[in-house]
Amino acid sequence: MALIVQKFGGTSVGTVERIEQVAEKVKKFREGGDDIVVVVSAMSGETNRLIDLAKQISEQPVPRELDVMVSTGEQVTIALLAMALIKRGVPAVSYTGNQVRILTDSAHNKARILQIDDQKIRGDLKAGRVVVVAGFQGVDEHGNITTLGRGGSDTTGVALAAALKADECQIYTDVDGVYTTDPRVVPQAQRLDKITFEEMLEMASLGSKVLQIRSVEFAGKYNVPLRVLHSFQEGPGTLITLDEEESMEQPIISGIAFNRDEAKLTIRGVPDIPGVAFKILGPISAANIEVDMIVQNVAHDNTTDFTFTVHRNDYQNAQRVLEQTASELGAREVIGDTKIAKVSIVGVGMRSHAGVASRMFEALAKETINIQMISTSEIKVSVVIEEKYLELAVRALHTAFELDAPTRQGE
Repeated sequence: MALIVQKFGGTSVGTVERIEQVAEKVKKFREGGDDIVVVVSAMSGETNRLIDLAKQISEQPVPRELDVMVSTGEQVTIALLAMALIKRGVPAVSYTGNQVRILTDSAHNKARILQIDDQKIRGDLKAGRVVVVAGFQGVDEHGNITTLGRGGSDTTGVALAAALKADECQIYTDVDGVYTTDPRVVPQAQRLDKITFEEMLEMASLGSKVLQIRSVEFAGKYNVPLRVLHSFQEGPGTLITLDEEESMEQPIISGIAFNRDEAKLTIRGVPDIPGVAFKILGPISAANIEVDMIVQNVAHDNTTDFTFTVHRNDYQNAQRVLEQTASELGAREVIGDTKIAKVSIVGVGMRSHAGVASRMFEALAKETINIQMISTSEIKVSVVIEEKYLELAVRALHTAFELDAPTRQGE
């Protein structure tokens, strides 16, 4: 008998009919002898509806009161699911984050979990009940309701699994697992049976939307086996785990991630003196703008060109800040480009294989795709290219690293 934490997102509980389907799925697991804790999100669209209501009162709602309001979405779902289970003869009880006592810090709208009191849940499980917990929410030391930010229900599920030392945390969503890349771009993309936390973290940070980064970080920290599954289709899904299989069959590359939301800025003709990087990026950081990739080139006339990427939403603000910096430093000019994209190859197999980057560059060169920037880490290589070549680049790399379906299946 296993202890399993199951998390169902907004689309999985989007209607009463879907909540009934979830109850059927949970019932089957319970009949199999497993202890089940279910974490649910608000019904799809409900959190946005509540936020819109708040903004009709105030353009910038008080964070504490906004948390009180948006946390009600999950309260509806947990009660409905508990009712659906009880109707099916499955003893069940629902709890808000406050009732479980999921203790968080006091950062409203983006709180972090500090501690979970698991005694109440353990008591209910011992009594044979399915425990249904509201995701996305907790309570601070002063008794204020807090929320964990977008995707917080994934984090709740993983945190509960860690606290309860669950055998597995199952994340049910609208895809049947983690793929080598987006199947909408590469129809030959394959579902991965297994992927490491490290690889999944890179994939999530580089544009894969299957799991929230915070939940993967949490799972990796506490070694909670995660499994991504489809809410309404049977299948094994993808297991995310700490283990790196020492196998000759282990592919060099596990997946290809990409991000269209990038923009590039270059400040040219900056004096090449110590501290110039800080003088350029310090004001960007002070404006609360995150920088991704950075390249610096020194010219023969003792000046430097400094290029970096930001999220496309931050482009205009970053450009204004950089223009001011250029004026102060006596730089030659500031130029920008919003028509770029980032493509990344990810895989723990890189650690034991040479020539991975050159193989990537060769595949792009064959398609006459110019590389503008390069960034590497131990298990990833990222490049910036023109956005119009993004899908071509992803398909070319998917084939070059033998990730396409026929090749991987030996056909």
